[in-house]
Amino acid sequence: MVGADDVFGGAGGGILFTVLYDLLKELISKSMIYGPLLKDILSALDSYRPLIKQIEASNEELGYRKEEVEKFKAHMKEGIKIVKKCSKVRKWNIYKKYKYANKLLGWDSALERLLKVLQAQGVRDGKETLLSVKRIERTVTEIEMNSSILESGVEILATTSRHMEKALSGVEMRSGDVLEGMYRIEDRVETKSCSMEAGIKRIEDRLDTQNGAKGGAWGVVPELTQFTVGLEEPLKELKMKLLKDGVSMLVVTAPGGCGKTTLATKFCQDGQVKDKFKNNIFFVTVSNTPNLGLIVQELHNRKGSQVPTFQDEVTAVKWLQTFLKEQGRNPLLLVLDDVWSGSESLLDKFQFEMQDYKMPDYKILVTSRSEFPRFGSSYHLQSLDYDNAMKLFCHSASLGDKSAHIPASLSRQIVKGCKGYPLAITVAGGSLCGQSIEIWKQRLIEWSKGSSILDSETKLLLRLQSSIVASDKEMAIIRECFLDLGSFPEDQRIPVTALIDIWTELYEQLDEDTLCVAYLQRLTNRSLANLVVTRKDQTQGDGYYSEHFVTQHDLLRELAIYETRQQAPRDRERLIINIVDDNLPKWWMEKKYESMKARLLSISTDVNFSSKWHHMELPEAEVLVLNFHTKNYALPKFMDTMHKLKVLVVTNYGFSPAELSNIALLGSLSHLKRIRLERVSIPSITKNPIQLVCLKKISLFMCTIGKAFSDGSIQISCAFPNLEEISIDYCNDLVEMPADLCDLIHLRKLSVTNSHKLLSLPEEIGKLQNLELLRLRSCTDLEQFPGSSRNLKKLIFLDISYCFSIKELPEDIGEMSSLRQLNMRECSRLQEVPVSVLDLEHLEEVICDDETKNLWEALPLKNTIIVVEKENINLNWLHKLHF
Repeated sequence: MVGADDVFGGAGGGILFTVLYDLLKELISKSMIYGPLLKDILSALDSYRPLIKQIEASNEELGYRKEEVEKFKAHMKEGIKIVKKCSKVRKWNIYKKYKYANKLLGWDSALERLLKVLQAQGVRDGKETLLSVKRIERTVTEIEMNSSILESGVEILATTSRHMEKALSGVEMRSGDVLEGMYRIEDRVETKSCSMEAGIKRIEDRLDTQNGAKGGAWGVVPELTQFTVGLEEPLKELKMKLLKDGVSMLVVTAPGGCGKTTLATKFCQDGQVKDKFKNNIFFVTVSNTPNLGLIVQELHNRKGSQVPTFQDEVTAVKWLQTFLKEQGRNPLLLVLDDVWSGSESLLDKFQFEMQDYKMPDYKILVTSRSEFPRFGSSYHLQSLDYDNAMKLFCHSASLGDKSAHIPASLSRQIVKGCKGYPLAITVAGGSLCGQSIEIWKQRLIEWSKGSSILDSETKLLLRLQSSIVASDKEMAIIRECFLDLGSFPEDQRIPVTALIDIWTELYEQLDEDTLCVAYLQRLTNRSLANLVVTRKDQTQGDGYYSEHFVTQHDLLRELAIYETRQQAPRDRERLIINIVDDNLPKWWMEKKYESMKARLLSISTDVNFSSKWHHMELPEAEVLVLNFHTKNYALPKFMDTMHKLKVLVVTNYGFSPAELSNIALLGSLSHLKRIRLERVSIPSITKNPIQLVCLKKISLFMCTIGKAFSDGSIQISCAFPNLEEISIDYCNDLVEMPADLCDLIHLRKLSVTNSHKLLSLPEEIGKLQNLELLRLRSCTDLEQFPGSSRNLKKLIFLDISYCFSIKELPEDIGEMSSLRQLNMRECSRLQEVPVSVLDLEHLEEVICDDETKNLWEALPLKNTIIVVEKENINLNWLHKLHF
């Protein structure tokens, strides 16, 4: 075809291809910026050579459409352009470095797709040629048949001629000429037929290759060429889950680079799986821009059947259903690899009314970074344990061969820094393979100074970054929430209540607790975090999140922190600082910036920190997260510059409650709305009375109360006059609530949970006329309610679950006219309920257990549902992670 020669002509698969290949080799030799990324692309180009040669040969025989050739030409020119620009990028220019690294990866992926299109055209043209050849073969066969008839006639004529030898001698000579001519025709036809058969065989062989006999095309399971470890147990679990009756789809989920595709490939190559599904296993890569038409064409081409180009999705769906009905007559396994979030409608099309077509052995295995709850449970692929991580690293770094001189201690430290992440281990090992011991030590020194593996491994970084691209408004919020998780220390569970406090003030879209938890679930569904619930019961939607926590793979946390560091410290929206001993960042020590623009500041210190702070101006800060380990901790004096601060989260990760100093600084925070204190001594706060007029919520978790409330050393109603919510959890020395609390006329939510020594509530609790929620969950020594509780006219939700000592409900509980939900699970000493409960006209639900349900079932309740919950054995408290 026109224009093909300059692409497909010349050695090595084309002039443009060769130019690009040589430019890449030159850039690798001169530039260290892109490291393994360029080598990977060069290696990919090497793997494309045979295909390009094949396309070149096919083009000489068949010719390609001009527009497809032009696309290939343009793409090769674009590659040359990108490589030339990469050669001009300086090492210090981080923005351009990753800009062109992304372009290189995108170009490489697009080249692979384009070659598949050309390959597909070759297959189509080959099939058309095969059809033409078969037609010619039929014509030749007809000629052979006709020549045989003619030959018989000639033989008869020759026999007759012998009887007429004398009379017809001239005729005999002419018949001999005819016979000789026919033999020549027969020989020529036979030779042509053999030649046709050989040509057909060559075309069929080529079609077999193009149809995936060597893997990677037309729905065939790819060859597993890389070294694999640690997948034996996941493979076993995967077979147990997917092959059992009643399961039609299973989603394997994990962050990018954890080995999902490798596991799916091993699954397809497993002997038990192959015995069940035989040759009816199809492997399709979906990617982030799925094209149903191309997928359906790929599936049909895999079986050697032709399909038209689909003009719309409706036609593609019909052909998909045809394929599934035909192939579903026998056990069928379909692997949909690399399915991205938001692809539910695509999965629906593959799961169409299978029972109606009697396909019980139709199984779908999906790999994705996201969960799809609507399609059943997911299988979470975890990171490698140390032993398997070390095996993979030794293989990637060629330890014992090219890196035999490297001490084992260095390898162990590198593996530890990879966090059990297969892609990180492979990339790190490959980049260090054959390097000097100084290069290995340099890597560790950089990490010890706060650098990350993401700073040195571009391919790993880009793979992880693709999971947090803000493609729409919802994903933009998910990305912001993901980055906020980096504010908390490594290897620590993050309290969901702390995230709720932060997000409700930072983001307008997340102004309700439920919305915050919904976005945490979205993070979990995308394998960016893991939401762990440790509560014993299954009650959902009651707003109790004190036993909800978030865990995260260390490498994902590093990604969050890395993303926040892409600007100068002064310009960062999140300023996350980790202080070892008293070693503050150099820019802070040198007072390089007059003022910081951060909206969120997080500072983590270790057991050796002396609380000696340097000054810093933070006029825009709205959230301050302080993480520490010491028994005595001084709030930073620069807090008085944080005039817009709305949220303060102070967490002590030490073993005993910490004494806080510099509490008076809080008095300067006129906009402070939420305070959360964990493992802090409350009496240490009351030594310096403060007043926070704007404070709406205070949360105390595992704090020591002492006599801070009972001796009147803190007047809550004066200190926090506009307080709307109090949450006290696991404060084991809390014996009684202060009477002054009842003067908080704006209080809407009071939650005192897991405080086992609490004996009583204030007699004046009825003064809380705006109280809507009263949660006393697991206050095991609490025996009764004050009589004034009948005055809680706006109370909507009352939770006394696991209050084992309560013997009776308030006699006048019927006067709580707004009560809608009552949770009284495991109130084992409760013997009766007051008759006045019949006056609770708005009571919608009572949650109880087998022991207490009889107290309610005997009552003539009209609009109330009695929910009996069973005991749930929850082992999430074991702190297990998904990754």
